[in-house]
This record gives sequence, structure tokens and C-alpha cells, in this order.
Amino acid sequence: MNRIVTMGEMMLRLMPRGNLRLEQAASFDAFYGGDESIVAASLARFGMDAAYLTKLPDSPLGRAALSSLRAQGVDTRFVAFGGERLGLNFYETGAAMRPSRVIYDRAGSSMAEASASDFDLHGAFSGAAWLHVSGITPALSESARTLTETALRTAKELGLTVSVDLNYRKKLWSPERAREVMTALMRYVDVCIGNEEDAAIALGFTPEDTDVSRGRISVEGYKRMFERMSERFSFRYVAATLRESRSASDNGWSALVYDGKEFRSSRRYDIHLVDRGGGGASFAAGLIYGIVNRMGLEEATEFAAAASALKQTMLGDFNLATVQEVRELLDEGPSGRVQR
Repeated sequence: MNRIVTMGEMMLRLMPRGNLRLEQAASFDAFYGGDESIVAASLARFGMDAAYLTKLPDSPLGRAALSSLRAQGVDTRFVAFGGERLGLNFYETGAAMRPSRVIYDRAGSSMAEASASDFDLHGAFSGAAWLHVSGITPALSESARTLTETALRTAKELGLTVSVDLNYRKKLWSPERAREVMTALMRYVDVCIGNEEDAAIALGFTPEDTDVSRGRISVEGYKRMFERMSERFSFRYVAATLRESRSASDNGWSALVYDGKEFRSSRRYDIHLVDRGGGGASFAAGLIYGIVNRMGLEEATEFAAAASALKQTMLGDFNLATVQEVRELLDEGPSGRVQR
């Protein structure tokens, strides 16, 4: 019983070519995605039985979004149709000291207006082992918050493992509301994933002696934070990605995972970014894959970090890496030599 279900909003991401600013763009590259759809697509490409729950408009855009999921092997049987629109995400890729910027146009989207009555949650969770959501979904609207809580509660009642990527988005809700909602949802959560900003804003936990913006990271500080989080919420796993943002073009990337007994830190990757979008979601997918397939903690941590590092070398939302490619990176290192 290794079926994994994810639930969230699917969006259309529109990006100017190269490093053009939005106001310069005469055309856009278009990619369908969204955090939980990235997790489902990654797991499907890794050979897992992965299903995705969302609500899409019954329109050419909604059907194109559905087709993009099916192309990755995702089970879309439980996707609902209705509502008026697909959310848009305008993404301007930064360079050097100029940061990337995102403009959302997602108010009133089909998923923002969705409710539990739109979905057959028991049918979707039948035979499943895992449910994954992110903190983006309950931030969309009050109905989406209620749907998220209903889905998490139902999954726990049916014996599924529940993971949540905290994923705070300041353009969607305030820190105060995020902490109120996310703290309440943690009663259903077994695996908590997020970076230091997510943990601080959504749950009120910060790693000691750490300032990622200045490149100062205390692994021991993260370990103590993970221990406090596990004690407070009875998590089975706590995980975080560490992004050292030296510029908009070049980042350091690594990960930390704690299982209540052991604490593991992955190797660090220096990434010349092609598209940083989806890095966190690809890490979540890699970690879920490792846990479900009974990898040891060190192996699961390394697999998830490598998978998510690879994603950031690919344009578009979905991680197109295979298990073999992830293992090649782990075995052969990040030299980037031509494979013949």
C-alpha cells in the first residue's frame, strides 16, 4: 500500500524569456504546476502510485492543466471540475543581485472556492498510505482552509501518514493568521517540512545561531529546533531545506532531517539556477519516496536533497529527474560531465 495522494491548487505560471523583466515581455513561456502537483508528478516519475486532488475550471486551460498531470503519470481520477478560473502566477527570473519576483492573479480561482463536497475523499484515500498538502492551500480562502482540515482529519482517521510543507506565502495571508491556522492543523501531521522562515512564521520556532541571509547556519541550532517541534507536535519526522542565496543566479542547497532519534545533514550543492521554482516541493517528494521505500534516514535525506537540487537545473514546475539520475548524482558527484 504505497499510494500517495497530494492536494492543492494548480496554476499557470507565465515567465518572460531569459532574464527579461515582466514589462519587457512580448511573450511568455507557460508552465502548469503548483507545489502539491509537483510532488505528485515527481513521485509518479519515480515509479510511485501518485494521485492529485484539485479543482479546475471546465475550460481549455483547466483541461490543459489536467493533461500536463497525466503526461507525468499522475492519477487524476479524483480531480473536480467547476468554478470560473485557473489561478495565474507571473514569474520574473532575477539575475545576480536582482531577485526573482512573483505576481499572483489567483483570487476566486476554482480551488480557492472548493469545498470538501467537491471531492470523494474516502474514495481518493482508499488504499492510500500517505497524504501531502502545503501551507499554501489553507491560505487561499476560508473554504480552502476548511477543506484542508477536513482532508487531513479524514486521512488520519483512515490511518494515512500526513505530511505538510509549511510553505508560508506572505502575499496570501498575514503571519498572525498563518500561525493560528497552521498551528491548529499540526495535530494531524506526522511529517513537517519547511525552511527556517516557514517554521518561524507558521509555528513560532527558530534555529539558534542561524542567519541564512548572511550565510550563517548552525546545524546544531536546527537540531535543537527540530527536537522542540517534535516534542510540541509529536512529529515523526521534521525536515528543512537550507538555501544559501548568494545571488539570484547562484545558490547553495542542502537539507536536514530528524526522525525523533537521528539527525542527518545532506551534502551541499552549489547550483547555478535555471529555475528555482519547485525546489522545496521536489525535496518533499524525494523525502516521501525515501520514507515510503524504507530507506535509512541518511539515504532518504541525501536522495531528497539530490532530487531537489536537480530540479533547479530544469526549466518549468515539474521535476523531470528520474530515480536513476538522482542516484547517478549521488554516486558520481555534481561534475556535470557529459553522459555518453
